[in-house]
Amino acid sequence: MEFIHTYNLSGLLIGLCTFLIIGLFHPLVIKGEYYFGVKCSLAFLILGIICTTVSIIITDQTISTLAGVTAFSSFWSILEVFEQKKRVEKGWFPKNPKRK
Repeated sequence: MEFIHTYNLSGLLIGLCTFLIIGLFHPLVIKGEYYFGVKCSLAFLILGIICTTVSIIITDQTISTLAGVTAFSSFWSILEVFEQKKRVEKGWFPKNPKRK
């Protein structure tokens, strides 16, 4: 982390990681809804609470910011799980035949 702070690369690192975190949550929402239905929103809530707590506790600004980005991506994913359910009902995404 010292290299990142020395060369003032924190902004670039946060931007790249934010892009990757958001990109990771898209398939997590799709797969979560497919395998678990809207019940997976509880996992996103728990992850969001944990990452919020970590963001508050950690003193390093870069790590704290990334934890905050992950927290709010988790909270946003709760809404997206319900939106994904609607997209499945419209036939835009496949429905899991093994789940009722």
